[in-house]
Amino acid sequence: MKLAVLPGDGIGKEIVAQAVKVLDVLKGEGAGIEMEYGHIGGAGYDAEGDPLPETTLKLSREADAVLLGAVGGPQYDKLDRPLRPERGLLRIRKELNLFANLRPALLYPELAGASSLKPEVVAGLDIMIVRELTGDVYFGQPRGIEMRVGPNGQGERVGFNTMIYSESEVRRVAHVAFGIALKRGRRLCSVEKANVLECSELWRDVVAEVAKEYPEVELSSLYVDNAAMQLVRNPKQFDVIVTGNIFGDILSDQASMLSGSIGMLPSASLDEHNKGMYEPIHGSAPDIAGRDIANPLATILSVAMMYRYTFADAATADRIETAVKKVIAQGYRTGDIWTEGTNRVSCSAMGDAVVAAM
Repeated sequence: MKLAVLPGDGIGKEIVAQAVKVLDVLKGEGAGIEMEYGHIGGAGYDAEGDPLPETTLKLSREADAVLLGAVGGPQYDKLDRPLRPERGLLRIRKELNLFANLRPALLYPELAGASSLKPEVVAGLDIMIVRELTGDVYFGQPRGIEMRVGPNGQGERVGFNTMIYSESEVRRVAHVAFGIALKRGRRLCSVEKANVLECSELWRDVVAEVAKEYPEVELSSLYVDNAAMQLVRNPKQFDVIVTGNIFGDILSDQASMLSGSIGMLPSASLDEHNKGMYEPIHGSAPDIAGRDIANPLATILSVAMMYRYTFADAATADRIETAVKKVIAQGYRTGDIWTEGTNRVSCSAMGDAVVAAM
């Protein structure tokens, strides 16, 4: 198994280093793992003048899977938009055709007190959000900022983006979501804004058509504003949620706080052959970078997702997830999930604890 390892920026290097410890355990036991490092985001710009250098793209295309840390930092905010770290992340998703983004929101019982909601509301939470990742307003054209004549006849700046989806884009991510729902609680909620957006009207129609191929799955639909409210009011009503790029970005970050911390949530971004890029859903957190206090568990759990979805090795995925459950049960906590009476540890110590549990 050839892995492209892209630590990126900010805390990316620290959290990826802990995930590599887990991979080193497996490698030491005989797993055929080859890791090669590359630059992305601000690190790519610093090294090669491009947030997605051609060398990194080539490495990622040749790899069986990609492990990514995080991108971004305030020092890059003044760069031209195509050179900013986030553009490298968007480009690699598009170039590798990683259209299906899987974001589980799972609450460990011991972390119920760290959730922003009452424990009785979130206890037993287990949601999978399937986010379409290569379309929508993030990629639609035309886009830009230009001068136009304003209401008073004077020139003013106008920003514009295009929200767009094709039938085939919606259909393929819907099939992924229905397939996942079949293996879980057989309930799928499609989230859009069909009452005001033609793009969402198409989304709803196509998902309903795909549903006919999955009679075992109960399909429901919600407008995104209602879905956001329901995630806070009664999150356990959801099993699998499928939605577009921008709505999925927002809802999955909201769901992360139900589970105690955004530092707990992994993700998988898959192409049609289940080749994937695996990363925590949080950002580069430049304010804590280099201090060894970030939570590496989302990145470690992303490795578990790598084994489950790309390498079809459920046993190894279960082993890594069980090790994380064990260290949580033992009371190990990084600062973002720490509560009175638990053992506050560093990023690297948390990685060591997971390795010991394995």
